[in-house]
Amino acid sequence: MVNGEKLAQENVEKKMNEEIKDAFPMSDGLTWDDIYQRVIYRYGSPHNLAHIKEELYKLEDKGEIIVHHIKPYNNPMEFQSLNGLTKKIPTTKLWQHKSCGQCGHIPGYPTSVFWIMNKLEVDYLDEPHQTSCTGWNYHASGASNPVALAGVYVRNMWRAYETDYFPLIHCGTSFGHYKEVRNSIILEKEIRDKLRPIMRKMDMDIVVPEEVVHYSEWMYAMSKKAAAQRKYDVSNIKAAVHTPCHIYKLVPEDTIYDGEVWQGRRPAAPSGTVQNFGAKLVDYSTWWDCCGFGFRHILTEREFTRSFALFKKVMPAVNEGHADVFVTSDTGCVTTLDKSQWAGKAHGFDYNLPVLADAQFGAILMGADPYTIGQIHWHATDVEGFMRKIGVPVDDYKEKFIQYLQDLREGKAEPQYLYPKHRKIDFYLTLPERVSWYKKQGGQANK
Repeated sequence: MVNGEKLAQENVEKKMNEEIKDAFPMSDGLTWDDIYQRVIYRYGSPHNLAHIKEELYKLEDKGEIIVHHIKPYNNPMEFQSLNGLTKKIPTTKLWQHKSCGQCGHIPGYPTSVFWIMNKLEVDYLDEPHQTSCTGWNYHASGASNPVALAGVYVRNMWRAYETDYFPLIHCGTSFGHYKEVRNSIILEKEIRDKLRPIMRKMDMDIVVPEEVVHYSEWMYAMSKKAAAQRKYDVSNIKAAVHTPCHIYKLVPEDTIYDGEVWQGRRPAAPSGTVQNFGAKLVDYSTWWDCCGFGFRHILTEREFTRSFALFKKVMPAVNEGHADVFVTSDTGCVTTLDKSQWAGKAHGFDYNLPVLADAQFGAILMGADPYTIGQIHWHATDVEGFMRKIGVPVDDYKEKFIQYLQDLREGKAEPQYLYPKHRKIDFYLTLPERVSWYKKQGGQANK
């Protein structure tokens, strides 16, 4: 009898393990931490993504909000999120929500994104009427309020909706911030009730996208296709990766994972992008730690930030992983990891590990001009040394770039553009028919 009970128990455990394996094919062996994150947490909190999505569509059915759906013409690809839900990543017809810090501190970041999209023939809209997400205000000072934050979010999402281009968020801060604001709008009726009259004063309504998508997720989705155009071999390059906190620690279940990347136990982007371009991913003990930026720290305790970036990120990546390059995917992370190393050098810690965004890394490997597109001259670390190592003709590009700047100063050359000026100007000046109903009814629709 005892043996029979033991056999029955073994059969139950075997069946359970088989079902778990079927449910989570991305991993050969799951720990209870994995099961907690992907199963129990999935339905264990009112803020979990499954509940958020359910409430989102209920509000749409009631007419309280407009959901901006991903359409077949967005050519979406599907990936698994942390708790097993499917997340759709649109790959074309994209509304570019740019980053204040990228445009101001790392201009080669957005230009690399656009350049790659051009090479892959992706339809996109570089929106001139986008506003800041105000994430700096939210995370660094706490001076705003939920309704104001929701208003900024919805105003940008409405703009994407009326142009019929799906929003792609460049900044990790905006991405994490918008996920939290989306949850607040969906879960809190008081916020919606206060927000709606504000938006209708501007002839807008509450629009929430079906997915909040970060550009690095798009980059990973397209990385195999992009890597087919790779010009330089990086098979001997060891790349350390820092995944930004605001991408996968804020609303952690709303980020894509893939069994091909770290066995599905770490976010797919940007590690998977680096991997698909052929570089060797190297591990280091502090991979989970913040880059040191920390928002409030960078404003009030800058030397702490610089020390943290060096001692907790750069040094382990070099000493443990023997990295040739550090790749990340957010504004503050690139800036902090790149521009903190000079402080260490002044104190005898000269590591000089090149730091690039995944988009810059990919664009350079695809043959983009490292100065006019990658704009590596904005970086403080030795990116040129890294490029020489993989065979990029740095001196030729530099000479050409210096001449281009001289010609611009002397009026002998015209500025180069990634797309025609005033691209799709009709979207800037008029409303498409799909939302003109709101204008015709004097902003009374869906009240």
